[in-house]
Amino acid sequence: MATPTTRGRTDSRSQPEIPALEPGDHLQRDEFERRYDAMPDLKKAELIEGVVYMPSPVRLGRHGGPHADLITWVGTYRLHTPGVLVGNNSTIRLDMDNAPQPDALMIVDPNLGGRAQIDADDYVTGSPEWVGEVSASTASFDLHTKLRVYRRNQVLEYVVWRVLDQALDWFVLRQNEYERLSLHASGVYRSEVFPGLWLDAAALARFDLASVHQVLQQGLASPEHQAFVARLRQALPGTP
Repeated sequence: MATPTTRGRTDSRSQPEIPALEPGDHLQRDEFERRYDAMPDLKKAELIEGVVYMPSPVRLGRHGGPHADLITWVGTYRLHTPGVLVGNNSTIRLDMDNAPQPDALMIVDPNLGGRAQIDADDYVTGSPEWVGEVSASTASFDLHTKLRVYRRNQVLEYVVWRVLDQALDWFVLRQNEYERLSLHASGVYRSEVFPGLWLDAAALARFDLASVHQVLQQGLASPEHQAFVARLRQALPGTP
């Protein structure tokens, strides 16, 4: 969570001991980050609506494996889309009460007109264009509290893969409200924010990564994706 030059460095001779983060702590973002920085062995903690959340150890089938598949999908899109950045468990400074650490995020490079920024501490600041989470089921707070936080902060697209339910929810922001993205006639999801980001959700749910890749390749070959890449290239500094 912290930059390599700061995290975990404390001088007990000159500073009082920094309290450890505990699940359920009510903190503002600055104090949350201060305590997180002082715990270099902590893998993940989030501040959601001013409350600290620290997940349990990660199981392979319910989270670790699906998380890897989700990152493989968006990472492949990034490979073919210069100017798009992908984050894996990267903290977002949304507002003073919220610093989520989503399983995946995608942004357009701020230098090319993206909505979010990368600040001096190397954090994503502001609202990403796209956020993805891996959840167990509809009971997860990813589909409740987190959804409201992302909606209020104007995250344009929000995807939740419900592993135990073998289902996926894709929300798109329209007039400050989240609506479910409709399946295309071909039976796949097509992002409205990232042209060519196509997903066979049924294949993903059954861990058929080969079929997921095949559909994504179709999206990457689409005229919409080619036009998007051309627009990003035109925005590069020094491009005539």
